[in-house]
Amino acid sequence: MTDETNDRPKGELTLRTLAMPGDTNAAGDIFGGWVMSQMDLASGIRGAEVAGGRIVTVAVNEMDFRMPVKVGDTLCVYTEVERVGTTSMVLRIEAWAQRYLSHVMEKVTDARFTMVKLDSDGRPSPITR
Repeated sequence: MTDETNDRPKGELTLRTLAMPGDTNAAGDIFGGWVMSQMDLASGIRGAEVAGGRIVTVAVNEMDFRMPVKVGDTLCVYTEVERVGTTSMVLRIEAWAQRYLSHVMEKVTDARFTMVKLDSDGRPSPITR
């Protein structure tokens, strides 16, 4: 994790989704891979908006999980553009759980996603803003 304590999400709310029973492990917790896939979807949405075109994830850095997501929680994914280069960008992604039937928000994890813009042939392409 990159932040020590954080009582409010940073960035723009990009994705909200409900954690369902089909997304759980045998202990009843939501799979970490499901959380990560939601973060990847959010990074793709925000990255495509910034790049103005096709974008792919090339790296995920510094990810660990602080607490579980439970069935019924709403996963809220926030994105923040940290850096834009010639063909790539780094987005800081935070995942927060809004606990079932409450207004309690708890940070689950965060990570940095590196995204690259691609042209129609699948080659890196300049990001124009």
